[in-house]
Amino acid sequence: MTLLGLIGSLAVAAFVVAVLDGASLPAASPARAGLLVALTAGGAALALFTAYRGLRARTGAGRSTGDEVAELRKSLLTAEAIIKAEPQVLVFWEQGLGVRVMTHTLATIAGLPPQHAELLRFGRWLDLASAQELKRGLDALFADGRPFSSLLKTSAGGHVEADGRAAGGRAILRLRDVAGRKRDLARILDQHRQLVRDTLAGRTLLDALPMPAWLRGADGRLQWVNEAYVKAVEAGSQAEVRQRQIELLETRQREAVAAALLKRTAYRQRVHLISSGTRKAHDVVVIPLDGASVGAAVDVAALETAQGELIRHVAAYERTLDRVATGVAIFGPDQRLTFFNEAYRALWQLDADWLATKPSDGELLDRLRELSRLPEVVNYRDWKAKILAGNKTGTEYEDWWHLLDGRTIHVVSAQRPDGGLTYLYDDATERFALESRYNALIDVQRETLDSLKEGVAVFATDGRLKLFNSAVLQIWRLPRSTLKEGPHIDKIIALCSSLYDDMATWARISRAVTGISDRRHPVGGQMLRPDQSVIDFAVSPLPDGATLISHVSYELRTPLTNIIGFSELLSSPRTGELNNKQREYLNDISASSRTLLAIINDILDLATIDAGALELKLAPIKAKDVVDTAILGVRDRANRARLNLDIAIAEDAVEFVADEARVRQVLYNLLANAIGFSKPSDTISVTVRREAGMMAFTVEDKGVGIPKDQQQRVLERFESRSQGSKHRGAGLGLAIVKSLVELHGGTMSLQSEPGQGTRVTVRFPENGARAEPASEAARA
Repeated sequence: MTLLGLIGSLAVAAFVVAVLDGASLPAASPARAGLLVALTAGGAALALFTAYRGLRARTGAGRSTGDEVAELRKSLLTAEAIIKAEPQVLVFWEQGLGVRVMTHTLATIAGLPPQHAELLRFGRWLDLASAQELKRGLDALFADGRPFSSLLKTSAGGHVEADGRAAGGRAILRLRDVAGRKRDLARILDQHRQLVRDTLAGRTLLDALPMPAWLRGADGRLQWVNEAYVKAVEAGSQAEVRQRQIELLETRQREAVAAALLKRTAYRQRVHLISSGTRKAHDVVVIPLDGASVGAAVDVAALETAQGELIRHVAAYERTLDRVATGVAIFGPDQRLTFFNEAYRALWQLDADWLATKPSDGELLDRLRELSRLPEVVNYRDWKAKILAGNKTGTEYEDWWHLLDGRTIHVVSAQRPDGGLTYLYDDATERFALESRYNALIDVQRETLDSLKEGVAVFATDGRLKLFNSAVLQIWRLPRSTLKEGPHIDKIIALCSSLYDDMATWARISRAVTGISDRRHPVGGQMLRPDQSVIDFAVSPLPDGATLISHVSYELRTPLTNIIGFSELLSSPRTGELNNKQREYLNDISASSRTLLAIINDILDLATIDAGALELKLAPIKAKDVVDTAILGVRDRANRARLNLDIAIAEDAVEFVADEARVRQVLYNLLANAIGFSKPSDTISVTVRREAGMMAFTVEDKGVGIPKDQQQRVLERFESRSQGSKHRGAGLGLAIVKSLVELHGGTMSLQSEPGQGTRVTVRFPENGARAEPASEAARA
């Protein structure tokens, strides 16, 4: 085309536009917009040529205006057909008129919306990276008229080619299907973007890890390190490490790594590295890649320390188990023996070397059966399966094995957190023997009580019979079956009244048993029955509200004395050697018997004080001596409880007049009470001083303390409260102290706060003076 022809074509294009305007076509009509698109998209030549020919024909033939418009519209339809011949999307922007979708013939692109409104929301159907890339291209197109071409990816995985062009105040975006090499290129670009993201994410993660990590090339040089590596080698930056090739591993360690990589195997080893100036244990892992290698060093110093500590604890635990008398066998999740103590080996008389081979649970049972050291069972297979079932179900097993050699073994299994089992084997043969002996001693006590000529009966606070001996049945000719039912005192009186019908005497006895007065007093007397029998009776109230009838109180010591005597006899070498378990049980019997004897003595002391029959043996005594004697009685107990004793005696607190045995009993009870309510490592203070003609003794602890509302009640008899501690006594200690101090004419005070401890002060007159005992009238 010549220059003149090109100018003519442009003039014709302008003329066509003018004609279209003169034909009253709306500015936003599809016909006009289609023409403009055709001009910019390559179909303009055909449209102009058709329009030009139409104009010439009109000039030459003198056609009408309507025919010209029809011819032009036909030309426009031709241009639109040309544009729509290729599957594509054309989006048209015109200044001041907004955006329009001119054509949409793409139907094979996954994720491309068919609706025009949805199509224009690019961020909804393009993936994030493609949407951002398209936005950048459109921004440059609108701002500077800069064209762009991009390969975009939809959220559904499809690909489109986007071309943007500008013409004057108009802009066109064309979307076409990607085929052939362009499609392959689009996929390669997607893979490239994914690899870039993955690489960036991986390096960002490695940079955030506290462990050194690195990448080496095929030549063995460091190509990349993370920040932890830079810190470990004390470098300034990653670039400095790469430039200077600063190594974290030592030469021999790098040689070992190179040898492993040469075999195309990974290197895994715990080594000691100098990291941040400190030599610490690290687990180093280096993995070969194609022509490169990656590595990391994990700081395991804390783990190594913890493992060492765990090993020490396990060793101590095993040493402790080796000292216990109970056999212990521990099996792992694989049902094989992982630990046994000496007691286990000695109990079953097995070879230690064979046990060290870690036999299975089933193999151990089979071995014991071969040696005839298991109980005789009807079906050994079922019996064995029942024991081994705990390995799978986790259920605990407990049984008593009566062995052929006469021993009785208590077997208990427990599930371990790792899935294994722990077996405990306790040889209960000697315990059963000692329990049998103990029961025999109790029977002796019962027989002793029954052999007394005095009738003994104890009634509870509700007036019902709790305890009686055979003498009661004989004296009052009562059926044993009736008394075993624990009848009320009134029912017993009704049964006894046939032999003695003095209801006034019986009323006194009934009131003494069922009375609720704070001050109950002993009642005594004599009954002359019609059958000429003379019955001396005594009714003594007990501190817990119960009532003791008869003079049996002093005879209660006899069975306990027998038990203590037999216990001492059994522990004597003359009766034969005892093993540790036997001696432990015997010591428990002796200690329990002495505790019970002390309680009975306290009860008798209180009963004697209440009856006004306790006489003090007053004499000059040394304050220091009585304190030392009392402390001697509790020192072992204080040592076992890990308590400290602090003793302070004033210089002028030398001597006073009192009953030394009773003062010692007072101090012993106060110290025992303080020890019972103190915590390990606490200090118990004992101070002695003179106060206005009185010798004052103060025992102070830092234990659990006593609430205000309970401080008066703890001085009452049989009032025992643990206050959250493990101490639990009969509740007579402070009551005895109070009674003995007041019997001396002294005073007792108690100060305590919960959690702050307790201070008890007792004061004795220095000259031994005592208050006159209260008269019977005053008591009433």
